[in-house]
Amino acid sequence: MERIPILRMGHYLLVTIQVELYDRLALSLETDLVQMVNKTSAKGVLIDISAVAIVDSFMGRIIGNIASMSKILDAQTVVVGMQPAVAITLVELGLSLPNVFTALDVQKGMDLLASMIDVEQEDFDDYEDNNS
Repeated sequence: MERIPILRMGHYLLVTIQVELYDRLALSLETDLVQMVNKTSAKGVLIDISAVAIVDSFMGRIIGNIASMSKILDAQTVVVGMQPAVAITLVELGLSLPNVFTALDVQKGMDLLASMIDVEQEDFDDYEDNNS
């Protein structure tokens, strides 16, 4: 079965979707990505969907599920490269994607993840300092 590669970059996982996702592949990605977040203790997940031209409600839910499960595992999720037609479709379907942040491209997505992780680390350090 075809699989989408998940690359580790320091504290982050990078997924670049270069094919149209059919249901079984999307479910496989969801499972693989959540397992990889757990295995690596990643703090961020960046999903590049710039090559995805069409989404349906199922794919939207998969992205939302990945973000929600990653959040439970203490990782932030950023989706980058969303085509205008994809954004319009998600809005027209009425899908809200809580826990999903967006950026225009991979570099801006990585910058966003870095800023979110730094803020969380600062908050944790402040908590430790105040409770020591």
